Amino acid sequence: MTDFTEFHAELRSVAGDLLAKSRDVEWSSLVEAGWVGLEVPEELGGAGATFAEVAVICEEMGRAAGATSYLGSAVLTVGVLKALAPSDIRDNLLTRVASGSIRPAVAMDSHDFIPDAEGADHVLLVTTDGVSVVQAHATRRPVLDETRRLATVVPDGPAETLRFAAGATNPIGLLRDRAAVAVAADSLGIAEAMLTATVEYAKVRRQFGRPIGSFQAVKHACADMLVQVAVARELVGAAVESVVRGRADASASMAKAYVTGMAVDVAGKAVQLHGGIGYTWESGLHVYLKRAALNRSLFGSPAAHRRQLAKRYR
Repeated sequence: MTDFTEFHAELRSVAGDLLAKSRDVEWSSLVEAGWVGLEVPEELGGAGATFAEVAVICEEMGRAAGATSYLGSAVLTVGVLKALAPSDIRDNLLTRVASGSIRPAVAMDSHDFIPDAEGADHVLLVTTDGVSVVQAHATRRPVLDETRRLATVVPDGPAETLRFAAGATNPIGLLRDRAAVAVAADSLGIAEAMLTATVEYAKVRRQFGRPIGSFQAVKHACADMLVQVAVARELVGAAVESVVRGRADASASMAKAYVTGMAVDVAGKAVQLHGGIGYTWESGLHVYLKRAALNRSLFGSPAAHRRQLAKRYR
């Protein structure tokens, strides 16, 4: 795959700066930044980029614990629309998504707990026959993580059904992999943020006349977190490449199973290593821990993905 390291670093820096201004980023700001149309072809008003660039934004969303509609209305929506056979309807939807004139949502397996469905203009219902574009009534459901908005939907009105591209192999499986990898990238960002916060805190928090980072137990805990994050980064990188190339392999399940579980573990360690202040509302660490916990269950739990991986050995 072409090396876009420098471009990704610049994209990461710009994303970090925008998300640092406010955790709540409006849809219009995502559109203006060009993130919504990253994968939309240039002739339809997008940037013509790939999922590799989208994954960079997902990671930064996790790092900032950003409360946006990016996952459901951009990452999933554009992926679903690009999997469809070219048509005037599909191209029109992609154009309108890239321009920000509509904000759809995607129901992958059922109508329960759909990311960013509340307030969406359309819901794309993914079925074995294709994708049904419907108006729907969404009811927000409370979840542990206050940075995400999940809802149940009830279709309201006639549906326009679009077919997957001719000759496509397992398009639904590839879409599920894409969703799983996007969440894994988000969890990688969470873990990286928690590692950085913990190391910085260990440098300045003093006990018995010296920084707590000088204590062996704290050093070992931070080293363990660093190793976990390094492993996660490699798994996410491999999974992102598979999504970009349209490969249906084990990398998505490996990344989702390990990284989302790891992020919960790292966030939990961060709370512990911050001591008493880590358990307070003011520290903000609980936001990351709860986001990590929800990520772990979104689009297949680690146990479900491990069962999928185990099928290779039967």
